[in-house]
Amino acid sequence: MRALIRVTAFVVVLALLAACGADRPLASPFPAATGRGSCAVDTERDVGATMRDGVVLRADVYRPRTSDPVPVLLMRTQYGKSGAQTSPERYEPPDWFASHCYLVVVQDVRGQGSSGGVFSEFTNDMADGYDTVEWAAGLPGANGKVAMYGSSYVGATQWLAAVTAPPHLVTIAPANTASDYYDGWTYEGGEFRLAFVQPWAIESIALGAAQNRRDGEAERLLRDAGADPTRWLNFRPQQDLPPMQPHNPAVAPWYFDWVRHNTRDAFWQQVSIRDRYPAVRIPVLHFEGWYDAFLAGGVENFAGMVAHGANDFARTNQRLVIGPWDHVAWGRPDSEPAPMLKDIGAVGNSPINELMLAWFDHFLKGVDNGVAGKPRVDYFTMGANTWKTATNWPLPQTQWINYYLSGVGGSADRDGKLLPVLPGPQPPDTYTYDPLNPAPSLGGHSCCGAKSGPQGPYDQTPVEQRSDVLVYTGDPVAHDTEITGAATVTLWAQSSAVDTDFTAKLVVVKPDGAAINLNNGILRASFRDSLSAPTPIVPGQAYQYRIQIWPTSYQLKPGDRVRVEISSSDYPQFAPNPNTGAPFGRDAASVVAAQTILHDPAHPSSITLPVIAN
Repeated sequence: MRALIRVTAFVVVLALLAACGADRPLASPFPAATGRGSCAVDTERDVGATMRDGVVLRADVYRPRTSDPVPVLLMRTQYGKSGAQTSPERYEPPDWFASHCYLVVVQDVRGQGSSGGVFSEFTNDMADGYDTVEWAAGLPGANGKVAMYGSSYVGATQWLAAVTAPPHLVTIAPANTASDYYDGWTYEGGEFRLAFVQPWAIESIALGAAQNRRDGEAERLLRDAGADPTRWLNFRPQQDLPPMQPHNPAVAPWYFDWVRHNTRDAFWQQVSIRDRYPAVRIPVLHFEGWYDAFLAGGVENFAGMVAHGANDFARTNQRLVIGPWDHVAWGRPDSEPAPMLKDIGAVGNSPINELMLAWFDHFLKGVDNGVAGKPRVDYFTMGANTWKTATNWPLPQTQWINYYLSGVGGSADRDGKLLPVLPGPQPPDTYTYDPLNPAPSLGGHSCCGAKSGPQGPYDQTPVEQRSDVLVYTGDPVAHDTEITGAATVTLWAQSSAVDTDFTAKLVVVKPDGAAINLNNGILRASFRDSLSAPTPIVPGQAYQYRIQIWPTSYQLKPGDRVRVEISSSDYPQFAPNPNTGAPFGRDAASVVAAQTILHDPAHPSSITLPVIAN
């Protein structure tokens, strides 16, 4: 079934890379584990901070017993200040950081937990973040220096504060968070990130806001909906999603704003981070995972700050850590990532607590501990299962190598090929895409846990048996070959529809036949030229599509092969495109599309791989 015509694809690569220096593996690029610090800690609950519009936000304050003024560590969360993101196995509890003689403040954001005001995702966190930083800097016992930390949306609250440049904010340490809340958060390549956005909104933030409002009926209905997170994934149209508008149309108006604003318009641009790096003047410690829901934005934040931060101090003091993690299961050893990530073992454990502490000690207390001073990337290479370090992103020694789609990727024998040279004239591949029977997700970079969303690496063999998934495979490599970075699929394709999706997945095929996904991407055809101004396609006309496959780092071993899967759906990671041309979420109609993938000299469909010398 997998009989392949062998080509010497990666022999060419290795010859091209012979003179390139490689990063050396590191036993441990991080500070050693440490216990609690020397300061005893007292706790104050529900301490109020008044925002500029009079709304009072509440925080728990963990105060070290010392007569010396100390720096402040601030977390602004929508997930409950009492939890402080300590579970599942992420951060040490706030009093652990306070024991190291920091004043730790964990605040509920507006309209969540014990804080006042009306919740609306992203809307208030610039102004509230600025005001809270300045309030925290003036707390009794504080020395005026503030840092922020936290993961996911708690990373977003850091960035949204940082772009407003509060005078007392010294550094931030955002983990698993994005650069743009349209592109790479709510949508990707113009397509709605269904398996993440809908369950997260129902089970978490809408429920929390209902509890904050003491809206018992909405809380009950949202709990019922959240008890079966798959129940509503297939509901159409999204603009009428029942759980988000039970008896009260104001239960979650922000959710329907997200559906209505299905392009990267002014609604999203007003809170974008990627457009505001020149406003950020502070060092940043970035944490990401290879299967995280916001990986692409996390690495963009690092590269964007190195290139465009407000001053040389900010541009120089950027550090990025990328590990073998999904969105929440990066604490180890008690978290539950996808099995293949769990099997990596202790070398893949997150160093976040010790590294953050060292980072804060340096920038808030002046400790000369070598954690900063130049841009740095610490990244984990799967396959080799080792940490490496580099000076920038993309890695400076990256060689971008093209491989061309060829053969018949949809044949029963799955004998589509990846070639290092352009193929000769040949017929295209065809398949039928039915939005009511989409190709299923099997792992990926969704959210928010391996048991609740398509996350992590899995054997893709079951998906590859479908007639609407095309498979193109390279020759076995003869030597260790590292792939680190984002790949791009340049796809020449036709569709019988006026709009549709094309998906691409980068896979490593092991000698035993297991096909392990490294990462994936998607592009809505009408968004091929712009995320802000989509345009329909002409049925039957060939277009060139550039599908961005999110970054990875993997060391191919002799006998491994690279594979690309092409399809038009990846459900429920992404909402299936109905092929009608209607904007997302507007109606329930759908049509079947006939798809054609061209790969000949006039239409050189290819994948560009980021190859690193070993």
